[in-house]
Amino acid sequence: MKRLVSALALSLLTLNAVRPLSCAQDVSVIPLVPAANWRLISTQGLGLDEIKSYGGDPAIEHEYGVNSLEVRTYQLDGTRAEVVLESAADVSAAYGLLTYYQNESMHPEKGIQLAMTGPQVSLMARGRSFIRFLRPKNSQISENDFRALMILVGGTRPTSDSLANLPPALSPSGLIPGSGKYIIGPETASRVLPNFPTDLIGFNQGAEVQVGEYLLGNSRSTMMEVSYPTPQIARLRFQAMSDSLGLNQDRGANSLYARREGSFIFLALNAKNKPDATRFLDQFNVNEQLSWDERYPGDKTIGRQLFELIMGNVFLTIVLAGAGVAGGVLIVLSRRVTARFFPAWEWGHPEMDRLIRLNLQ
Repeated sequence: MKRLVSALALSLLTLNAVRPLSCAQDVSVIPLVPAANWRLISTQGLGLDEIKSYGGDPAIEHEYGVNSLEVRTYQLDGTRAEVVLESAADVSAAYGLLTYYQNESMHPEKGIQLAMTGPQVSLMARGRSFIRFLRPKNSQISENDFRALMILVGGTRPTSDSLANLPPALSPSGLIPGSGKYIIGPETASRVLPNFPTDLIGFNQGAEVQVGEYLLGNSRSTMMEVSYPTPQIARLRFQAMSDSLGLNQDRGANSLYARREGSFIFLALNAKNKPDATRFLDQFNVNEQLSWDERYPGDKTIGRQLFELIMGNVFLTIVLAGAGVAGGVLIVLSRRVTARFFPAWEWGHPEMDRLIRLNLQ
């Protein structure tokens, strides 16, 4: 009995000793999947021009391949929230819309990939879809409830195939969050780079541009990365930029410093001097590898490509069938020739293959 009382007293003393320590710690609980019962109550399809009402630009959306949009309304208790879904041309185009509309006032949403959150709207890229989550006005909705809506619509992460089709990310060292932009056309380039002649980039030759703001000590510098399908195109575009803009020349405030590596061109748009620009540009390296790919179809339409594919399969079938018939004919002819000129060979007498001769005496 004394042992039992002693053990009980010891456990109480241990509990009292631990309790102040646990109470002194700040405990925060973040649910992995917030439990909020959002319900879809309506869906409406709208034309591209209606994107103005939701903070978008029709010209930008059109350049990324968006032709229409879908507005969904979700309800949680007495609160309603609108979600705008836009189907872009491909995975990288949806990612480009995300980068274009993000800004430095936004921050990455915790636990959700390719999602940015701001005071009035949250943005997300999922596959070919670019999604806007509009925060309800005059509502005290919690952050966890709003995150639950984002997870309900887009999940916590894209598929692995979608991530594999995204362009290589800019170097994160010194990059200001929310400043990165992925550009695939001149309309977007003219908005993001108003002082750069976009006709020198060469979007008609497959150029893709990434722009980011970096902190260099107490100053900011803009990195512009341009990628091309081949190093030959990059060399020609770099020469055109050098002739027109006077790259890597000390021209005061208008100086532009750049270097080409393989099929990439890196430009420091507002570096103070050449040494700073050189150190800045040296942060970016290119690792390229060659792989076999399909021949570029050129200006052929999708219908013509499908027709050529079908006709190619038909031709292959005819060739294989003809080869089979020709092989059978050759076998028959060879047996007949052998039977006539070499009667002792068994090849010329196929009927003998079906007889078993015992040669009994």
